[in-house]
Amino acid sequence: MGKILSVYLENSVVGSYFDEEFEEPTKKLFEEFKKGNYKPVIYTHVVAELEMGAPHYVKDNLEKLNYEKIILSEEMINLSEKYMEAEVVSEKYYDDALHIAIATVIGVDVLVSWNFKHIVNLKKIRLFNSVNLQEGYNFLEIRTPKELVDNE
Repeated sequence: MGKILSVYLENSVVGSYFDEEFEEPTKKLFEEFKKGNYKPVIYTHVVAELEMGAPHYVKDNLEKLNYEKIILSEEMINLSEKYMEAEVVSEKYYDDALHIAIATVIGVDVLVSWNFKHIVNLKKIRLFNSVNLQEGYNFLEIRTPKELVDNE
């Protein structure tokens, strides 16, 4: 078996475990986490948001994972501001840019999301990665949970 992939979970993935449209691949992904095939990585703010507003079953489900919590750094904020300057997304979607910046700075293997408008979108992926490369970072792999688990 190869290297265990570090997988950054963006907000949309956590809640989609219980969403009929996305549940099958999301549940498969969570199973891979539980088996130890992938290492889940989550930004602390996502966890805090869940604590404040998510149904208990969503929080309980996340707590079953042995995930790494990432704390925001100045470097991550600076990179997300570079995305804003490059107009990859508008200020309204700053949180989406922040997820990309966090995942890029910590160097995860892949970021997974169900956000097709601002994250899992070929045009956006190219723009985010263009900024990443200009700023001296590596290319960030961005996929849906389905793409990740169906490639097994």
